Amino acid sequence: MFMMVAILGKKIGMTRVFDDKGAAFPATVIEAGPCAVLQVKTSERDGYEALQLGFQKTKPSRSKFPGIGHAAKAQTVPHRFVREIRLTEAADQKPGDVLTVEAFSENEVKYVDVVGTSIGKGFQGVMKRWNFSGQEASHGVERKHRSGGSIGGSGDLGEGRGIKLGKKMAGHMGAERCTVRNQRLISIDKDRNLLVVRGAIPGPKGGFVIVSKAKTKQ
Repeated sequence: MFMMVAILGKKIGMTRVFDDKGAAFPATVIEAGPCAVLQVKTSERDGYEALQLGFQKTKPSRSKFPGIGHAAKAQTVPHRFVREIRLTEAADQKPGDVLTVEAFSENEVKYVDVVGTSIGKGFQGVMKRWNFSGQEASHGVERKHRSGGSIGGSGDLGEGRGIKLGKKMAGHMGAERCTVRNQRLISIDKDRNLLVVRGAIPGPKGGFVIVSKAKTKQ
């Protein structure tokens, strides 16, 4: 039977872990699951295989009627974080089942991929957003030390005048979907539904994440 090794969760925070030699390295604690299976999609009916998971139950009074009815079909309540996990083959789960971190220990997962939303930085200039070096600190530069310089230019590969598509300029930074791959899974706490992953993962404390078995390394 096919066992899906992916789960929804949220970032608790970071800590440090010591190895057998006493060396310390950073680690992230993730509260993973339990996740309810809200819907099972099949290639015959929907054109692809997938599972729709829900994490962190919420009150029906804080949900909309479509979400309440959708969760009721799986005999559960609405959830705050709902995401769909694509599968390569049909899964043996059905609506109403609950997924926990035990799937990672049963399949002896050593590395995971974590998807999250990076911390929003607001509107930032080119030096912070794109690591520009800025203008000269003297010699005629007046109150424009952190500006991006000229944005026009008429000799750019014969494309004519005007700002080119994709020009690096000041703007909104962060709050984007990010994926960190091949993070080592240090430990699994089945009683408290915790995963300890080496290194940092995207997002702030309390941010929702998707943890799955690494695709390229095991």
